[in-house]
This record gives sequence, structure tokens and C-alpha cells, in this order.
Amino acid sequence: MKKIIATPDAPSAIGPYSQAVRSGDSVYLSGQIGLDPASMQLAEGIDAQIARVFANLKAVAAAAGGSLADAVKVNIYLTDLAHFAKVNDAMASHFSQPYPARATVQVAALPRGALVEIDAVLVLG
Repeated sequence: MKKIIATPDAPSAIGPYSQAVRSGDSVYLSGQIGLDPASMQLAEGIDAQIARVFANLKAVAAAAGGSLADAVKVNIYLTDLAHFAKVNDAMASHFSQPYPARATVQVAALPRGALVEIDAVLVLG
């Protein structure tokens, strides 16, 4: 059985997908880019986009009844791996040990010209 998770505190989906889906104790958060949920405008620059992405992920996790502390897997997509250290710094401020598993890849492009996208899997309970 799956439950769709939605919150106005994160950007609405810009395609045919849900912000998150809960199945049992697992919650699958869709990728978030640096869109402001109120204006649906992309934040300016990598630092602002990283901050907005984590704020969006936190909002969706909260709507699911959890937090980023429940993350077991995180996937990070960057248009430029030169920003890898900035993402590491942000990860260190949003997660504590034991850290979730993670993959980071460079991609050619992201929706709306975003510089970073992050998705996550949470396990609640």
C-alpha cells in the first residue's frame, strides 16, 4: 500500500510525479531542485540552490512524519562536480552520524536549469 505525501511547504511537482511516496516504513522523496515553493522561481547561484534544496527536502520529510535524520540513502546530481565540496559542507550541517549512504554524480543538465538536485529515501520508525 502506498500513501502519497504532499505539502505546500515544498515546490509542487513540475511533472507527473508526487513529492514523496510512503510504502510501509519507507518514504521515497522525489528529487528537489532549488525552487522556492511560494514563487516557483529557482534560487540564484549554487549556495542558494543547495540551501533551498535542503529546505525543500526537510519540508517533504516533515510532511511524511519524519526528518532528514531518517534518511538512509541520498542521491545528489550536480551539473558541475566543482561544487562537490559545497554539497559536502551542506550535508555535514543537515546530517549527523551515522550518515546515510550516498551517491553523487555529474549530469549534463537538470530541470529548469538547476545546478543541483537531491532525492532521498527515509525509513521511519
